[in-house]
Amino acid sequence: MMTLRRYLPISLLCMASLLAMSACSSTPRQYHTLIPTQPAATTPVKKADFQLQLMPVRIPVQVDQPSLVIRESDGRLTILENALWASPPADEFHDALAFELENRLGVRDLAGLPGTAEQPVLTVRTDVRRFDSLPGSHVAVDVVWNIELSNTLDNKKRGLTCASVIHEPANHELANLVLAHQRSISKLADAIANTAQKWKANPTRGCP
Repeated sequence: MMTLRRYLPISLLCMASLLAMSACSSTPRQYHTLIPTQPAATTPVKKADFQLQLMPVRIPVQVDQPSLVIRESDGRLTILENALWASPPADEFHDALAFELENRLGVRDLAGLPGTAEQPVLTVRTDVRRFDSLPGSHVAVDVVWNIELSNTLDNKKRGLTCASVIHEPANHELANLVLAHQRSISKLADAIANTAQKWKANPTRGCP
């Protein structure tokens, strides 16, 4: 007596096997952001007598990746495929810095919108030369930044270029590493805001 058997197409069997393997081996993805829940500066600030315009941030292409990139002790870079940024790192850095500067200066970032002609505009440009993450050690950022004060009423401009190198300790946890980067951006905002306010009042003042 012949026994009839049902056979699934080979393509369906392969697909089922792949799905099963993926379900067993997949690691949940985690998303991180450089924007803190609360700004580091919480004391009331006097509203600046200028408007703020933060330009797009430049960041090294090696770390401008969807995934977090960490630096090993031997100089190698490791891309963590399951640890992702909520948005591109350059945008994360820009938005975090804008968040901190707004809190320190008491004004909102114009974000490309036209301002009022009655007040000068402080334009901030940042070139991130290093954005290193070393688990169990520290994070490091090296930023060259420029502030430019322009007045549409008299069409006058003046600028100042400075640099900040900031190190923050970090342990092996990724969340702690991200928090260390948040603190470094907070310190960068301190330097930019303090310099801008003093330089606005006294043009002979230089970099910190």
